[in-house]
Amino acid sequence: MSNQHVPYKGTGPALNDVIGGKRSRYVPDVPTMTESGMPAYDQTVSDLWYGVFAPAGTPKAIVDRLNAEIEKVMNTTTVKDRMNTQGFERLSMTPADFATFLRNDLAKWGKVVKAAGLRSE
Repeated sequence: MSNQHVPYKGTGPALNDVIGGKRSRYVPDVPTMTESGMPAYDQTVSDLWYGVFAPAGTPKAIVDRLNAEIEKVMNTTTVKDRMNTQGFERLSMTPADFATFLRNDLAKWGKVVKAAGLRSE
């Protein structure tokens, strides 16, 4: 097996591709950790993600409008090209899907915090 240098624009995109449960479009022939025989690996790592939040109680019509406008911008060629050059993979979610994603992420890491006996000071 030979080593091959794969340049990345930063640690975040590289880690996402190396440890994520998906194949990277940059190195599609490199198997994921799950495919390499570590099926629970994706449950022990954190993906780098960004989201947009509004204050609690923001009316649904405003949240929906913000989401629609953000989607328009995220779908422009300029933004898509910039994200591609930086190694980011864009995942689009509805506000409801994002809320579910957050609940699942908090539950996942809440278990880790409890199991490790961690407490804030």
